[in-house]
Amino acid sequence: MLHTGVHLTGRERTFPPDEIIVSKTDPKGRLTYVNDVFLEVAGYTEAELIGKSHSVIRHPAMPRTVFRRLWDTIRGGREIFAYVNNRAKCGDHYWVLAHITPNLAADGGVAGYHSSRRSPRRAVLDVVGPLYDRLRAAELQAGDGAAGMAAGARLLDDILAGEGVSYEEFVLGL
Repeated sequence: MLHTGVHLTGRERTFPPDEIIVSKTDPKGRLTYVNDVFLEVAGYTEAELIGKSHSVIRHPAMPRTVFRRLWDTIRGGREIFAYVNNRAKCGDHYWVLAHITPNLAADGGVAGYHSSRRSPRRAVLDVVGPLYDRLRAAELQAGDGAAGMAAGARLLDDILAGEGVSYEEFVLGL
């Protein structure tokens, strides 16, 4: 989670479209590998990240319901694509299009997760940003606990149903 005392700057970091942020985690989401692009964009050292929860870069404006959908999908052994707003160590933020896949063990169980993240197209953020703001507002209005998670999930499901698409179709269609 967020470190105590870290403020949000409101500044956005970007990275070139030909670079990929890569990380690997164990089954509980603790970082086991981060590439140099991850370190540069997030502003951490490798020693600060390895063994820590991937949520160390979670931006508080990110809807919890999106993370729930993400984790439910990958824990179920399926890949997912998702737009994510992350927080750098200094309080800046950066958007990514994440492709997260489970790494399967020989017995078929999940041995960990692999995430490759690219810089999203700016036009996509004009759609995703306001959507995430609505989801997060619904979560907070309902109390930000289980009720908030349920409210955000209902709103997202209603929006997707109105568009006649699944979450995956929505994300990949942007």
